[in-house]
Amino acid sequence: MLSCQNPLLRVLVVDDHELTRFSLELALKAQSHIDIVGLASNGKEAIEMVERYHPDVIILDLQMPVMDGLSASSHIKSIDPSTQIIAYSSVEDPQLEVMSQTAPIDVFCKKDTATKELINLVKQLGNRKTNPLHDHRNGNL
Repeated sequence: MLSCQNPLLRVLVVDDHELTRFSLELALKAQSHIDIVGLASNGKEAIEMVERYHPDVIILDLQMPVMDGLSASSHIKSIDPSTQIIAYSSVEDPQLEVMSQTAPIDVFCKKDTATKELINLVKQLGNRKTNPLHDHRNGNL
């Protein structure tokens, strides 16, 4: 039986702040068609979870201990180039934003973005992975 429903989007949340991880998990779990496959507190954990769970979309903090998000994004894209990465940061450093433009991430999103906008962004990026013909690369929010 064929279904016209959107496929379940597999999302990984990576942030060194427990409250941020918990808040994002709650907001995303409330959405139909989104499955949180894991929560990681640094880039090294994120890479391990990507190898294990193969998420469609990753919300990836840029500044974390052990391994930062920019370094982790290169490893993640080498594991699965189609994984969509949202660089998620509160830093206002213009150099960091320039670096994120050259890193293998798909979208840069500031942490003060409204939750509804972030959820919509996750869904859009999830559609890129599940429908590669509708790929419009390198947006910013």
